[in-house]
Amino acid sequence: MDKDQVAAALEEIGTLLELKGENPFKTRAYHNAARTLEGLSEPLGTLVREERLGELKGIGEALREKITILVGTGRLPYLEELRASVPPGLLDLLQLQGLGPKKAKRLHEELGVDSIDALEGACKAGRVAALDGFGDKSQSRLLEAIAFRRQFASRHRLLSALVAAEPILEALRQHPDVVRCSTAGSLRRWKEVIGDIDFVVSSRQPSSVLDFFVGLPGVRSVLGRGETKASVILDGEGIQADLRVVDDSEFASALAYFTGSKEHNIAMRQRAIARGLRLNEYGLFRATEETRDPALRVDCATEEELYATLGMDFVPPELREDHGEFAAAEKHALPRLLEWTDLRGSLHNHSTWSDGRNPIADIAAHAMELGLDYWAITDHSRASFQANGLDEGRLRSQLAEIADLNKRIEDEGSDFRLLTGIEVDILKDGLDFDDEVLARLDVVVASLHVPSGDEAENTRRLVAAAENPRVHMLGHPTGRLLLERDAYKVNQHAVIDACAATGTWIELNANPYRFDLDWRQWQYARSRGVKCAVNCDAHRLEHFDFLRLGAGVARKGWLTKADVVNTLPLAKLRAALAAKGRRR
Repeated sequence: MDKDQVAAALEEIGTLLELKGENPFKTRAYHNAARTLEGLSEPLGTLVREERLGELKGIGEALREKITILVGTGRLPYLEELRASVPPGLLDLLQLQGLGPKKAKRLHEELGVDSIDALEGACKAGRVAALDGFGDKSQSRLLEAIAFRRQFASRHRLLSALVAAEPILEALRQHPDVVRCSTAGSLRRWKEVIGDIDFVVSSRQPSSVLDFFVGLPGVRSVLGRGETKASVILDGEGIQADLRVVDDSEFASALAYFTGSKEHNIAMRQRAIARGLRLNEYGLFRATEETRDPALRVDCATEEELYATLGMDFVPPELREDHGEFAAAEKHALPRLLEWTDLRGSLHNHSTWSDGRNPIADIAAHAMELGLDYWAITDHSRASFQANGLDEGRLRSQLAEIADLNKRIEDEGSDFRLLTGIEVDILKDGLDFDDEVLARLDVVVASLHVPSGDEAENTRRLVAAAENPRVHMLGHPTGRLLLERDAYKVNQHAVIDACAATGTWIELNANPYRFDLDWRQWQYARSRGVKCAVNCDAHRLEHFDFLRLGAGVARKGWLTKADVVNTLPLAKLRAALAAKGRRR
């Protein structure tokens, strides 16, 4: 197990102990140990081999033993015994927003609730509202959380799907009987939430490929296997994966068909009919009726050839949503989309000064190792007390640390720089810091963390923040958490218009739980001249990888290199940041 897997195991132990009502100091020790491991800057396995776990703060003898077992064997009998001692339905309760271990324990002990279904029944009977500390409002929110979870029970975030799909795709590429292979479906279109994972493979030996697929490590169960298709359930989140094997002459049309979207495919078929052709998953045919006769197939070895035969430029998979791509492709007007390698850094990130897991020096070293040009440290402001937000005194101390570190980096001959900043809370009556404080910073991200239930009020706050000349960008403007929390009630076009009028940028938060602003809004924002910042909102070094995710979602929003401010080299970025302060 790596450090993240071990940290997750320790976190689970702490949660299970809370459910069992164990000593809070004991449960906190496991949670703190998990945080410590997440913040490691060297491999956990190295610490175990060199017997240096004892050097880590809060890691006593009992924890050292458990961590060593987990790293060495990948399992821990103590954790397995804990799991067996807790009704499995109780763990499911913790997936509901707003329900933590302490409340779940009370519901179990006082009402006998041991599953989501049982909780729903207790809520509908009014028994939860009658419990001290709950009430009608809590009961109503629990019912909403149950309904929300069921609505998205079979949905998965993009990152989860990529983590599951990429090793399978690489394994298929290495198989001797595979000619070509690709992901398809919503994953290939880079949707923020997907249902299942689709693979398309061309081969002359479909049986061999299907046998290989259903026997891969990580396959939990086989749902079905035919002559050209197999469906499995994968370990982890239980994502369904479907594999279709076709002849290589059919690969381009099959890949296009199974990539979708449904709306895009309908329009493609209509274009084929208008040209006296028929298009389906088996190919493009010279026919007036549905067919798969090879003698009638138009030779299209690639998707590019398929699109060209239908009179348009190749449409990148991310754009295949029937959102204007056909008109643009006909006129050779599709934009040259952003590449993730165009990004030179991220302008919204956190450190151990607030709720991040890594100190600033480690963050700088990692950014330089990746070849980035800059990285902004924008820890939370004081109103986010739950995230250890900075007051003015701590902010001044952080600025001094960054200045010293940048001086050392410069003396070593590197052009990389850390940028100073803050993620300042948008409050009811303004921003959490005054303009004098904000003026000292390179980057100011204004975020709404405690919204109103009123759309007009939330919109007013965001517009007011955009109108502040010290604010460079709005952070995660709708506050959504995919599969967990709906977006705040906000008039998004009004906010975009305000940003267009003031030159304020809007963040595309690349955290896979957010991807906010939504890709559906970026075409409008782009039409109004609003610039995007693709930001990691990184809280740990592993979150640097979110640059790739954010770039994919930016592509889905039709964004180009010119639309994204953090593609600029450092000198031009500094000029753009300074220009915002001069606008009114």
